[in-house]
Amino acid sequence: MKKAIFMLAEPVLSQVYPSDIREAIQKYYETEFDVFQADNSPQNRADDLKEVSAVFASWGAPKFTKELLDFMPQLEIIYYGAGTMKHLLTDEVWKRNIQVTTANPINAIPVAEYTLSQILFSLKNGWLNVRHYRGEKKFTFGQQLSLGAYRQTVGIISLSQIGRRVIDLLQPFDLNILYYDPYVDDNTDASINATKVSLKELFSQSQVVSLHSPLLPETEGMITGDLLASIPKYGTFINTARGAIVQQDQLIHVLQSRPDLTAILDVTEPEPLEKDSPLFVLSNAVITPHIAGSLGSEIARMGQTMADEAQRFVNDEPLKHEITESSYRIMA
Repeated sequence: MKKAIFMLAEPVLSQVYPSDIREAIQKYYETEFDVFQADNSPQNRADDLKEVSAVFASWGAPKFTKELLDFMPQLEIIYYGAGTMKHLLTDEVWKRNIQVTTANPINAIPVAEYTLSQILFSLKNGWLNVRHYRGEKKFTFGQQLSLGAYRQTVGIISLSQIGRRVIDLLQPFDLNILYYDPYVDDNTDASINATKVSLKELFSQSQVVSLHSPLLPETEGMITGDLLASIPKYGTFINTARGAIVQQDQLIHVLQSRPDLTAILDVTEPEPLEKDSPLFVLSNAVITPHIAGSLGSEIARMGQTMADEAQRFVNDEPLKHEITESSYRIMA
């Protein structure tokens, strides 16, 4: 039986790979569940690393540099039981034909669920009604502000894994769904039951706009104040992607000038925010501390996904969540 090692922050081991999942992994690999953390020196673990053929990684894993990989000449595959792997892999991984599979698509599940909850609540103008009820103390005010979800328009920015999943979750509702993604073929519309539009059209036509783009040089600062200001009256902007995709100073200005709008921000730039950020005091800014991704019991689902991938790999079956060098370049 081939040898595997866990590379992650030690406190993460029992969350991502609890005992039952570790037992499942032992069916496919020999491992003593010792942990190699990002601050460990490979020289000190040379004997342990030289026979490793598989790495089960997660948050707190080291960067897979040439130096580290030189100590693992038998490494065949990296199982990453977490979200994004951005900046964790190097060209050496691809040069050595090491396979990589990730639970990033599984981490998309709770993000999409969070987004769905906020879209539906926003179409009822939930946060706007909270503000008015608290301020005006008038119970009937909400009836005047609730637009309802029936036949409203929702805009999804990027057909990323999360963006696609959000569109899937929205299908049971009577909504008009728009999307923007310059990398997607126009013929995709029929397969996802949504309509492709320009970014400008999406903002001006959508009652709720939800951002799911990866942070790339091309997307940094993509969401401008002019776009945000074009959202229809009582509209909502949701960001569960990355704060730097939005020009945050311009967002703040729009929120100050448009009290009818609501911004639901699970991510900001920087993260965490400075303590004197206006977003903390703006009543129409709803800020959550990056909670949309896997938390609590949801974390183990990513470890289970990697255990399932291990079974496929050992049995020479196709991996479900493998990433390639080209897909890694544009992933979130």
